[in-house]
Amino acid sequence: MKDNRKTTGKRGEQEACRYLESLGHTIVERNWRHSHKEVDIISVSGGNILHIVEVKSKTEPVVAEPELSVDRKKMQNLAAAARGYLHSAERIYLPKELEVVFDVVSVVFSDRGARIEYFPQAYIPTYA
Repeated sequence: MKDNRKTTGKRGEQEACRYLESLGHTIVERNWRHSHKEVDIISVSGGNILHIVEVKSKTEPVVAEPELSVDRKKMQNLAAAARGYLHSAERIYLPKELEVVFDVVSVVFSDRGARIEYFPQAYIPTYA
């Protein structure tokens, strides 16, 4: 079961990248790690908007939509990882002034393909 979830997650991230690129995003990182925290996708749009993207993927039938599993703790972890990214050497090629937003992409796989829902600026992280 764990391998199946991991495979579904990787497929979901791939679909999310394609979708974001179709919207004009440039993917700058995938599965970026800061300590034990991970950001699924980091992208840039509009030249100076940095998207910290959490991807949630499931296979039908689903009891609850994937995006509902992004809880407060996950938001805090993503915010901490984003701070780490902004202070890292990896972002040296990005503009100095960036607006940082936190997005969620939900991917549900079925026999008919993938249903993708994009939630731009899905939340504002709290710092506790």
